[in-house]
Formats: sequence, C-alpha cells, structure tokens
Amino acid sequence: MIIKAKHKNLTVLHATPICQPIKPNLSYGPIETIIHNIDKGVHSLGLRSIVACSGDSKVAGEHYVTIDQSSIGDYLSEHTPEWRKTRNLHLLRTLERAKMGDIDIIHVHDAKMAEYIYDRVLNMSMPIVMTLHVQARESGMEGKYYRWCNPRAKPGVYFIPISEYQKQQYNGLVNTENVVYHGIEVEDYPFKEKPDEESYLFNIGRITRDKGQDKAIELAKKTGSKLIIAGCVQNKPLDKEFFKGLKNSLDLLIDTSKYPVDKDYYDKVIKPLLDCDKQIIYIGEINREQKKLWYRHARATLFPIQWEEPFGLVLIESMACGTPIIAFKKGSVPEIVVDGKTGFVVDSLSAMIQELDHINSINPNECRRHVQSHFSIKNMACKYSDLYQQIIDKHKVLL
Repeated sequence: MIIKAKHKNLTVLHATPICQPIKPNLSYGPIETIIHNIDKGVHSLGLRSIVACSGDSKVAGEHYVTIDQSSIGDYLSEHTPEWRKTRNLHLLRTLERAKMGDIDIIHVHDAKMAEYIYDRVLNMSMPIVMTLHVQARESGMEGKYYRWCNPRAKPGVYFIPISEYQKQQYNGLVNTENVVYHGIEVEDYPFKEKPDEESYLFNIGRITRDKGQDKAIELAKKTGSKLIIAGCVQNKPLDKEFFKGLKNSLDLLIDTSKYPVDKDYYDKVIKPLLDCDKQIIYIGEINREQKKLWYRHARATLFPIQWEEPFGLVLIESMACGTPIIAFKKGSVPEIVVDGKTGFVVDSLSAMIQELDHINSINPNECRRHVQSHFSIKNMACKYSDLYQQIIDKHKVLL
C-alpha cells in the first residue's frame, strides 16, 4: 500500500491496551485489530508511528516493547496482584517512552490509559487523542473526562468518535473531533464476482444476547436456510447463560479453529458442513483468515443486533468480500450499510425475512466498492493523519 504523505515529520505514540497483542489475524480483538490497522496506515503515509505494546505483537511502525507478552490475554481476566503488576508495568513503560522528547502526539484507546497518561504529562507540551471505541455508558469515563474537556487544558485531550451515532452518544465532550470510521485492508479480503444464491447464511460475533444470535436462528428456522454461526463465548455469566440456552437450537457444534487456511480449506472444512444434513451449525471461534472464507462463500451475513452498536467491523469485512448484509437498524448500522445497495437495513425480524428473498439482487461489486470508498485503511489513515496535525496546531495555540 503506497500513499502520498502529508505530514511526514509527525511522530505519534500509540498507547495500547494489553488484553491482546497488537497484530493481525486475532480471533477476537476488535480494538487491537483497529490499532494494528491505524499503525499500518499512518506508517504507510510516512509518519513515524511508535506502538507501545507487548512483545508478542507485530506492528508496522516502531515496536516499543513494554511487557514480554500480553499475558492478561483476556478482556475478563481476574484483577489479581500479578494482573495489576503487569498492567502497571505496561503503563509505566509507555509513559517513559512518551517522556523521551520526540513525541508530537499520544494516541490512546481506553479511559484508563488516557487518565494515567494525562495525570503524568501535565508539564509536557503534547496533546492526547483518544479513539472512542465503546458506548458512552461503557467507557469508564464517568466524572473523569470533565477536567479533560476544558478548552485550555494542558495537555489537551481530543476525542475521536468512530461513527456519527456514537458522537451523539458522547454529547458534552468539548474536544470531540471529526468522526473517523474504522478501516480494513480491502485487498486482503477474497472477493466473489456473483451472489452465491444457494449458499448459507452467516453470523459472526461474540456470543451474547446483544449480538442477536437467537434472532438469526429464528430467521433460519422460519426460512429453512442453513445458518453458520461463529464467535467466542466470553467468561461472562450472562453470555455463558445465553449460550447454554442457545445450544438447544443448534443442530451441530464443531470446533473449526484447528484447521489452517490453505488452498484446500473450502473442500476440507466448508463444503462438508454445507453438504451435511445439519441446518444450524456453530463452528466456534475463528481467526481473521478463516472468517474471510466464511464471508466469501456466504449468501448473506446476518447482523440482528439488539443494542446500539457504535461500529460493526463485521459489516465492512463481509461487504469487502462482496457478501451483502441484512441488519437491524440500530446504532451506526445505517451509516455503514447502504440500504438496497449493499444490503438491507430493517426494523424487525419479519422485515429481515422478507428482504432475504431479495438478497440476490445485491451486486457484490457494489459492496466491495462501498468499502473501498469509505472504510479502507487508506481513508482511515489519511483522516487520522490530518486530525493529528490539526490537533497539534490547535494545541500549540493554547500553550
């Protein structure tokens, strides 16, 4: 990927969470995946991109190792003394890198890191930018960000929403900059030239009531469609209880994660499941390379979410493969899916069932072009690069 750079002399430090390594091909790690893509994109622009993260990460820019590996390894790890020790070491070493005197702007991705950095660089002249990855109610920023919102605060904290919907949810943040949609490397996603009219429906995401796997199953049963469900079950009581109830509706549970992606993956893994007499199949948690092929061969990807999603990576990944979406009209979905052109955005399960009859009218090329035009790494990187410079310039005026 070659992109013409605008701000080559700019140096950004990415201060990351450490639940997962920063690298491609994670099974589940939406925030880490986006950090990896931002680093790759701005590095390709010619910016100096430094990523403070675990040693088992793989970044495009400069890798500043804070801990040997992301030993926390799970979003829900117990807060043991060892966990806190690992986290604090990561925070301390990230701060040490920030203080070396060559950083123009710090890019953080969670409230804990933002608070830690903010409290310790008050005497430094570098601004902090924070991508808002989660809903306002889940951000952990209650009461914290008011002192960051002072227009003359030093250092300044500037917030980047990931959708217009999310920006509205954070109403009250003074330094809320322009929306920057997530981006993916579109060319890395296998593309189909025409709809797979007789193929399966696909659903992927963390197994939880918010993601609506039960609704996808209901649709499949009512339409007689084969449904493939993929995703992790986190160690949350409500999620585990939801999956326990979901099992009664599954015809087959099989772990496909052990099969490597090679030229025979379709014949070895996908086709046997399509040919079997089981209708509702759960294939477990799969990585990025595996899910690309499941997107590629699906008739449509179902997105029957039951919550206000701030952004849905599933949507752009599926459309990049030419596979259309049928989704509920919640959160950012109407901003990402073009109703009638790259899929259908509906208000009810009955409408979702009705639009399934028209899904083959969606042109895969329109899906692919839409992602290339609006949700590529190139677009995301250029927007972040411009915002970095705008924020740096704005911050200098306040000094």
